[in-house]
Amino acid sequence: MDDDRYGGDVLSGDWRSRGVKKVRQVPLERDMVLEDPATGWAGAVVRLEAGNVELEDWKGRTRSFPFGGQFLLEGELVTLGRPQAPVGRSAAPGRAASGPQGSAAGRPGAAPAVRHASDGGRLRTASGSFAVESQRARVALPSRIMVEGKHDAELVEKVWGADLRVEGVVVEELSGVDNLADVLEEFRPTRDRRVGVLVDHLVPGSKESRFADAVMRGRWGAHVLVVGHPFVDVWQSVKPARLGLQAWPTIPRSIEWKKGICQHLGWPAEEQADIARAWQRILGQVRTFADLEPQLLGRVEELIDFVTEAA
Repeated sequence: MDDDRYGGDVLSGDWRSRGVKKVRQVPLERDMVLEDPATGWAGAVVRLEAGNVELEDWKGRTRSFPFGGQFLLEGELVTLGRPQAPVGRSAAPGRAASGPQGSAAGRPGAAPAVRHASDGGRLRTASGSFAVESQRARVALPSRIMVEGKHDAELVEKVWGADLRVEGVVVEELSGVDNLADVLEEFRPTRDRRVGVLVDHLVPGSKESRFADAVMRGRWGAHVLVVGHPFVDVWQSVKPARLGLQAWPTIPRSIEWKKGICQHLGWPAEEQADIARAWQRILGQVRTFADLEPQLLGRVEELIDFVTEAA
């Protein structure tokens, strides 16, 4: 008899790798924001030297970790591959080195979906929705979501981008709420071409609230929804704890708000490029909807429902 009642050798073959999830390798890039899962230290890549990758946190402090270790990149556990471009300090001390627009620290794209054991292994997007797998993005709907500026658009894309592509919703920048009336005149909303608008600092008595009220009372009001959050800027919708703060600092009205924030955090703030780099560092700390304040979350979900509602 050649029947083996005890089965084959359980140690034969590649038994060590069975059931082990493979960790994706990504090329190292300057300014990509990584987190060491063992210590929780997070920072932007500023140097690769002697087999160690150096990370600079939001306070300008640096710490080195073995290049061959594992890191969290936008919530995903990864290993690092050799960089495709030189990595090193080319900026002044205390200034985060600038990287390409598509770097991981500020990549204009949605955060990756993550599987959770509590959901039976199903993928969830950064917004908390169940991901629709193996489905191509839909052709864009005629309706639109409009936001005030680039930073608003990048934040919406990072958290809700996967959902918006499934629904076929396009997000456009207004370059300021002052332009809303002119944009609507050109777009000419209808029941089938709705416009949802997200406005910063929409509080009673503000300039933004006056613009919003005028639009809602105007000729396009029936097919337009203007909502907003109370924050001075969309930066403030990121929970301060993600930056190691108990609360966002109060900036005197005599100081431009974003510049004041950078100065408070000890970041360069002399040029517009400094402000852009600061935002990428903040955006790099956003992994899922849980890193945002509920005052923003509810408003974005409301806009998505409005522009996708059947006519």
